[in-house]
Amino acid sequence: MSNIFINANFILRKTSVTKIQMSGKAFSFAFKVKKARMYRMGNSLGNQFRITSWGESHGGGIGVVVDGCPPRLPLSEDDIQPFLDRRRPGQSKITTPRNESDQLEILSGVFNGMTLGTPIAILVRNKDARPQAYDEMKDKFRPSHADYTYQTKFGIRNHEGGGRSSARETIARVAAGAIAQKILAFDSVKISTYVERIHDIESDFLENPPSIEQIESSPTRCPQADVALRMEKCILEAKKNGDSVGGSIVSRVNGLPVGWGAPVFDRIEADLAKAMLSIPATKGFEVGSGFKGTYLLGSEHNDSFENREGEIRTKSNRSGGLQGGITNGEELFFRVAFKPTATVLKPQDTVDESGNETALMGRGRHDPCVLPRAVPIVEAMTALVLIDHRMRHHSQCHSFSFQT
Repeated sequence: MSNIFINANFILRKTSVTKIQMSGKAFSFAFKVKKARMYRMGNSLGNQFRITSWGESHGGGIGVVVDGCPPRLPLSEDDIQPFLDRRRPGQSKITTPRNESDQLEILSGVFNGMTLGTPIAILVRNKDARPQAYDEMKDKFRPSHADYTYQTKFGIRNHEGGGRSSARETIARVAAGAIAQKILAFDSVKISTYVERIHDIESDFLENPPSIEQIESSPTRCPQADVALRMEKCILEAKKNGDSVGGSIVSRVNGLPVGWGAPVFDRIEADLAKAMLSIPATKGFEVGSGFKGTYLLGSEHNDSFENREGEIRTKSNRSGGLQGGITNGEELFFRVAFKPTATVLKPQDTVDESGNETALMGRGRHDPCVLPRAVPIVEAMTALVLIDHRMRHHSQCHSFSFQT
């Protein structure tokens, strides 16, 4: 192989062109580099509390590296495992039968039951992978999956369970989110996340956020018992017919102080939207009054202020606890919409990698409705966004004391 010459100017904070000579062929690449680093692939989230996930659905396992966790936080596997147990497959007859215990291992960052302030690495090994169930998908694109786009973008893909695009990746998010929630608990921040609607069956909006016991009382994770039974029947009917259903999840956060968040590009609702829409199968996000608020007049929609026992509060909460991208002390609440599971046990039209029209029927083990298991994922992503903003707020606004 001939010599490879790389112009190191790409480390400069400007756009530069690097020429690479290899085997007599010249290639030109334009690198737009910001802050002396190249573009990072989308496997990380957060600024001061940063996570990076890795692994594939049917590979050796799923893992996450958590960087920025404060030192001396009491932490063990027992603090994280209950959150993974709520996400794991095989919980009930309305979830996938894949038999995974999802037992985690903390590989680094914790010593004698305390965090060190160094990166925390967590691993969950895959135990019940069955890649042979996906042999037909090796050359055929599954409708509404990432097969075609991954193949076109990278020129290669892991067809076994969707590889990196599988929702099994969310193990990493839930594990990291458990750590975030443990820290948030010291600020008395409580997150209540539950299923509000499945298909055309919708529960009432509860005046008070339900407890974890109420949420976990039904396999659907809808805290309204009579509605939960109808939802469960709906999911089982779709499963019986080889089909699937979608719906929406609501998340409510209480105990937030005034001031977390940032203006313009780093508004909390903007970061929440990115976090939620990064979850597989999500199709929509709304905060506060959401889309319904667009039907109101401004005079109807505004949240009037009042002095309530010495505190500035709002009489209503159509803003959803946020104003100008910053928490205002009221309940933060938002909804996330999930599409019906893309894998259905019915023949569907598709094409193969050569562009030939063909048919494909879903195989493998899949949830007829992703919402029950998505609840702890939404909860985790909420915690990850909030802990990052908490740390950013204190770093900017409470690290210095200037005399004026």
